[in-house]
Amino acid sequence: MSSEGKILYRLNVTGMVHGVGYRWSAAREAERRNITGYVKNLPDGTVFIEAEGAREELAGFAAWCRKGPGVGFVDSVRVTEHPPVGYTEFRIER
Repeated sequence: MSSEGKILYRLNVTGMVHGVGYRWSAAREAERRNITGYVKNLPDGTVFIEAEGAREELAGFAAWCRKGPGVGFVDSVRVTEHPPVGYTEFRIER
């Protein structure tokens, strides 16, 4: 999919989301939905995600992010929409 028809979501996830497989599970969910971008833990205990794809897939991905992998818990997810940047894969950053 070219960047035409894509949008970018930036998601800030708070809760008990470090050390519970959140990044790995988010990457697997993103790949399942044909979403590109990255996920990383931030030093303040939150998770940051840039996710690029079709609006419908991103909406489903954001809903998944609000639930998480079932281990730990999510307090909140803040989502902002931006123009796409052209990611070609989804990766986990350290």
